[in-house]
Amino acid sequence: MSFGDAVDKTLSSWMRKDGPEGDIVLGTRIRLARNFAQTPFPAVAPKERLLAVVERCSTFVEPLGEIGDFRFVMMAEVDELERQVMVEKHLISPRHTENAVSKGLLLSTQEDISIMVNEEDHLRIQVLFPGLALETAWKLANTIDDTIESQLEYAFDESLGYLTACPTNAGTGMRASVMLHLPALARVNQLSKVLTSVSQFGLAVRGLYGEGSESYGNIFQISNQVSMGHTEEEMIEHLAKVTAQIITSERQARQYLAQEERRLVSEDQIYRSYGLLTNARVIETKEALELLSQVCLGIDLNLITHLDKKILKELMVLTRSAHLQKLMGQKLPPEERDRLRASLIRERLQEKRK
Repeated sequence: MSFGDAVDKTLSSWMRKDGPEGDIVLGTRIRLARNFAQTPFPAVAPKERLLAVVERCSTFVEPLGEIGDFRFVMMAEVDELERQVMVEKHLISPRHTENAVSKGLLLSTQEDISIMVNEEDHLRIQVLFPGLALETAWKLANTIDDTIESQLEYAFDESLGYLTACPTNAGTGMRASVMLHLPALARVNQLSKVLTSVSQFGLAVRGLYGEGSESYGNIFQISNQVSMGHTEEEMIEHLAKVTAQIITSERQARQYLAQEERRLVSEDQIYRSYGLLTNARVIETKEALELLSQVCLGIDLNLITHLDKKILKELMVLTRSAHLQKLMGQKLPPEERDRLRASLIRERLQEKRK
């Protein structure tokens, strides 16, 4: 089976499709934290109460059918490698791979909606969209939330809002985030300044896989830091305004790099990255993403015109360790994963030629 065949079978819809401002905003996520009323939070609930939550959530497949085609998965029935694949696809959190016996997952066929059961909270409702689509994603998340709330009572306080395991999630229980690719700002040494200003606007800057993760390939997640004191619409509007400013800064940096007097240097650096990717026989994850970031910048600057611009979004997931091992059907040592990663990148770059 070619890498292209594997891609068609494993990519989630948000990775396959392009969206508004898609050359800079790789994706949008809305996440809602919810808990059952009169039920201890997962960290302190006895096993039998957690299993009761899982059983109750398994019945949501039918009412959610008006929104999409869902399946319910017991995490204990998913092997360790497949759980890591789900993490790499941003469908579940790393935390949700642990103590799987009392955890579940509601997952849409398109993998644009995932609902983690008994993660930090009883429910983590997550909606993923390609590009900048905060309002659209929020409307869908709100519809899902209303559908589930019609089936049970949430833990809610008139003063505090939705009650959550972590105090920073209380209130609306919402985390809205955008995943941004900012290679030009990095190239002109303005990235640190821009990201520092984001923090001053009350937003959090995280790596590729959220809190505690590193940032590779000039990819960052920007999200609201608190979920209390403002409505969901106000928080989304604020994030959208700051994101628009970052997009403007990135576009200005790209225009600067594309100016005639700088074009040759930019083209040389980008094609050096392309040359390494098309010829490397061994490559680690971090280096691969850094080089892919430069190639993607070349596509956006029209310096590379023969590649599909979704190549970065695809390969930032598909060349991760769990995906490589799933493709081969077995666990692989790091050096073998590095060899396979290089091979798959070479093949995919060839397949994605227009």
